Amino acid sequence: MKLGSHIAAVVTGAASGLGEATARALAEKGVKVALFDRDAEKGEKVAAEIGGVFCQVDVTSDEAVNAGFEKARAAHGQERILVNCAGVANAVKTVGRDKETGAVKRYPMHQFELAIQINLIGTFRMIAASAAGMADLEPMEDGEKGLIINTASVAAQDGQIGQAAYSASKAGVLGMALPIARDLMNEGIRVNTILPGVFKTPMVAMMPQNVQDALGAQVPFPKRLGQAEEYARLAVFMAENVYLNAEYVRLDGGIRMAPR
Repeated sequence: MKLGSHIAAVVTGAASGLGEATARALAEKGVKVALFDRDAEKGEKVAAEIGGVFCQVDVTSDEAVNAGFEKARAAHGQERILVNCAGVANAVKTVGRDKETGAVKRYPMHQFELAIQINLIGTFRMIAASAAGMADLEPMEDGEKGLIINTASVAAQDGQIGQAAYSASKAGVLGMALPIARDLMNEGIRVNTILPGVFKTPMVAMMPQNVQDALGAQVPFPKRLGQAEEYARLAVFMAENVYLNAEYVRLDGGIRMAPR
């Protein structure tokens, strides 16, 4: 689709990291952006800087999601682009042992449920709500009405030790993409997925520099952490290339994750 002020977008997780970079990149193209996030302070700041609207949204809540879309659409009209970046990362081994006593520790199920609720169900909740609105839009060139971009992870394909919950949630995001694209093909709505590798997100940025350097050194080329702006550029490309549909792209510098 041709990006500009006639296009509205919703980006989740937009107060920081991949979501913030994507919101900024779309706004630079003239797109009217609504930023969904739980962090009101950071979200409002980014929205003010890019001329967007901030909506405080927890993607695990139907009420919050519905209210967010109501506010975004009142400001900008029905969105034609949805980019799902909201997510959580956790790492707990399926069976662990206490470091002092050696006793076996059971997996804390709330950690598994948290990853599924936010990363997988939250993503689908956003998709269902957005696609229902897109379906009533007037078609553009090639009959396109809208685009949904989801964020999975390379962990969907090569998860590491302790990533059972995270990998399951991201594999679910990847696995549901094709059937959703097929569900929406007659409505003119495309669905694509990005699988980021090791990126310099706020969580990684909090790690000691030597740890960040070690992570970057594992990447075949270029030997560094991914930058959020690189994710954003791929999202913009996916928006502009109408023939790209039901596809996923690993954005990872060629890395294949080792067990740990």
